[in-house]
Amino acid sequence: MTETDPTAPQTAPIAVVTGAARGLGRALATELCARGVCVAGIGRSATSLAPVTEALAEHTFLPVVADMADPDAVAAAFREVDAAFGPVEILINNAAVYPHRDILEETPGSFMDTLAINLGGPVAANHEALKRMVKTGQGRIITVTSYAGRRPAPMSAAYSVSKEAARALHRALHADLGDRFPGIILTDWIPGALNTEMGISNGLDPARVARWGAELALSRDRSLNGAIFDENREDLPPQSFKRRLFEKVTGRARRPRVLPG
Repeated sequence: MTETDPTAPQTAPIAVVTGAARGLGRALATELCARGVCVAGIGRSATSLAPVTEALAEHTFLPVVADMADPDAVAAAFREVDAAFGPVEILINNAAVYPHRDILEETPGSFMDTLAINLGGPVAANHEALKRMVKTGQGRIITVTSYAGRRPAPMSAAYSVSKEAARALHRALHADLGDRFPGIILTDWIPGALNTEMGISNGLDPARVARWGAELALSRDRSLNGAIFDENREDLPPQSFKRRLFEKVTGRARRPRVLPG
């Protein structure tokens, strides 16, 4: 990590990326660092984070070891970020596991272990981030979700349930906070099938996808609060026939926003 003076005023945005050791998380940390963001990347072990730390040696990157299934460890991770950079301004909930198990091979314990990371991790990270964001009324939270809950694949019950629950958590946060804290902007992002360890061999390049994620994370457009993006395109909520007709006649039809990159 680049040496910084803790007494100097901090002007660069401060971001926490969970699951930063590999795949999309590593790509997001890399992209945000390239844009001048102070990035704290959370991973399960110092060993897994070491290659990222080395690759980002010329940038302001802080490796933070924490098990996202452990709320106490997550709280300690945010305190570490406070000490190094200051209160987090951007949180990207990215950490997840995808065990490929037939439902007959799952146990209640193994099922809940997946939920502890994929759902419990965002719960703990949101809790810590929001404690800091509500003091200023400003912040940015991106939740990396999936359509897996709507269209579960075979051997993915725990993953599918956890990801659909993470989407419900995102909607619940918006319902609770949207009116009171409009400056804390929450966006649900479905990055698509990626060419990563958890993805598919012919999937999207995580470096390209990370550019979309960085655009979302760095935007302070309040109309993004509660929005959903599918890859680089906004997923607009369904409308009634009468509403669609009215918008067409009046020329007020909304067009989905498309992220650059």
